[in-house]
Amino acid sequence: MVDFMKKEDLIKLGLTEELAQKVADAFAEYLKGFIPKSRFDEVNEAKKKLEQDLEALKKIDAEGLQAEIERLQKENEATKEKYEAELKQIRINNAVERALIASKAKNIKAVKALLDLENVELDEDGNIKGLDKQIKKLQESEDSSFLFDIQSSNKQQFKGFKPGESSDGTPVGKNPWSKEYFNLTEQGRILRENPELARQLQAAANAK
Repeated sequence: MVDFMKKEDLIKLGLTEELAQKVADAFAEYLKGFIPKSRFDEVNEAKKKLEQDLEALKKIDAEGLQAEIERLQKENEATKEKYEAELKQIRINNAVERALIASKAKNIKAVKALLDLENVELDEDGNIKGLDKQIKKLQESEDSSFLFDIQSSNKQQFKGFKPGESSDGTPVGKNPWSKEYFNLTEQGRILRENPELARQLQAAANAK
C-alpha cells in the first residue's frame, strides 16, 4: 500500500511551500489509479467464492437432481391426498354422529353399521346428503326401530301444545319430527336450543 505524503511532510524535508504544494498535488493525482487494499481484498474474496460456486455447479448431476425433485413432488401430492381423505372421513363421522344423536339412536355404532356410507357427499352445512331418509327408514322398519328411543307415548298430552306451536302457543314452524316434514338438521337445532320443545314436538309427531 502506498503512503500518501502530505504538504507539511514535504516542507519538513526542506521544500518550499510552493514546491511542496505542487509535489503533493502531483502525488494525489498519481494515487487516483490505485484501489484501496480493503476494497482489493473484498473483490478478491468475492472472485474466489464465485469460482468455488461454479466448480460446485459443474459437479451437480442435472438428471439426478430432476429425478429427486419429481420424487419429492409425488410424495407431497400423496401426502396431500391422504390428508384430504382423512379430513373428509372425520367430517363424515361427525355428521353421522350428529344425525344419530338427533334421531335418538340408542346405539350409534350399531345403527351406523346399518347405514350405506359409501360414496357419500356432504352438503354446505356439513350434513350427509340423503342420510335423514336412511335414518327415517330404519326408524320405521320393524327390524330396526328398536334401535331408536322413540317415545311410544301416543296418549301423552302436553297442556296448551299443538303441532307446530311451542308450549306457550308460539309458532315454531313445521314439526321436523313429523313424517311429512322430517328434518335432522332442524331436529338438532331445536334439541340444542330448546330441549323441552324438542320433546314436545317428538311427542306430537308420535301421537299422529
